[in-house]
Amino acid sequence: MSLAIMNNNATDLHLHRETLLKLAADSIDHGLNYNQPLPVAIGDYPQTLQIPAASFVTLHIQRNLRGCIGALEAFRPLALDIAANAYAAAFRDPRFPPLSRLEFKQLDIHISVLSPPEEMRIAGEADLLAQLRPGIDGLIIEEDSYRSTFLPAVWDSLPHPEDFLRQLKLKAGLPAGYWSKTIQARRYTVQTVE
Repeated sequence: MSLAIMNNNATDLHLHRETLLKLAADSIDHGLNYNQPLPVAIGDYPQTLQIPAASFVTLHIQRNLRGCIGALEAFRPLALDIAANAYAAAFRDPRFPPLSRLEFKQLDIHISVLSPPEEMRIAGEADLLAQLRPGIDGLIIEEDSYRSTFLPAVWDSLPHPEDFLRQLKLKAGLPAGYWSKTIQARRYTVQTVE
C-alpha cells in the first residue's frame, strides 16, 4: 500500500500514512458488511486529517486496476474524503463490478492527495504538450460537458505526452484527435510516500 500526498501538510500526512491506509481499508471492509462507507467521527482524527483536501483512492489487484474514484476539489475533511472514496472505488466505479470479500484480501490500496489544480494558459495543443511534465503532472481537461483527469501515476503506462493527452481525451468521451480553442486544462501534483 502507498500514500501519495501533496499539500502544505505533506510531512504531517506522511506521519499519518498508516492511519489513512487503515481508514481506506476499514471503509471498504465496512462496505462489504453494511453496503455503505465507514462512518467517520472526524474529531477522532488528528487536525491534519480534519482539513479539507481532495483525494483519489486507487485499488489494484496483482498490479491490475480494480477501481479508482476521487475528487478534484477539496470540499470535505481529508479523513472523510478518503473513507468515501475508498468505498466508492470498491463498489461504485462503473468500470467494475462491486468488490468481493475474496478480492478484498488481495487489494493494494493507493491514496493520492492532490494539490489545488492550477489553470494552464495554453495557445493550442502543441503548447499544452510542451508544458506537460511527464511523471509529475496530473492533468484535467474540460470541453463543454466533457471532463476527465489522469493522476500522475498514469505516466507510468503512458510516458509520452501525446499518448497521455490522446488517452485522456478518449476517457473524457472526445475523439483522440480532437482539439478546439475552448479546451481548458488544469494540472496538479501529488507526492508519493512509500
